[in-house]
Amino acid sequence: MSCMNDSICLMKDVLKAFNEFEKSLVQAHSISLNEAMLLCLLGEHRTKKRTGHLSASEIAEMTGFSPSHISKILRSAESGKWISRSLCPEDKRKMHFELTADGYEKYRQLKNTPVEVPDLLKKLI
Repeated sequence: MSCMNDSICLMKDVLKAFNEFEKSLVQAHSISLNEAMLLCLLGEHRTKKRTGHLSASEIAEMTGFSPSHISKILRSAESGKWISRSLCPEDKRKMHFELTADGYEKYRQLKNTPVEVPDLLKKLI
């Protein structure tokens, strides 16, 4: 039986593949996909810009996530002691987030021990 709307069926398969990838990520590194994406974003920013701090709004813009979703991810990463927050020197209303030493080590582990990408996602990348 074929799907009435192929794009919906494809998205179902893609989401299933992402879920499989996240399960493998949690099993290998004890970190969620969203947390791993945050660490990668901050780690790459630190490497390229020589500074690792970004505001929540910058993180939201760079990931495409909503501000409320970013807040949850930041809280989770903070409770894992992977990131720290500080006040922006130019604008005291803004918070900056950056990797802690533990966060940078977790980022290095993620980079050096990749998780197998499911076949469906390999076709897309």
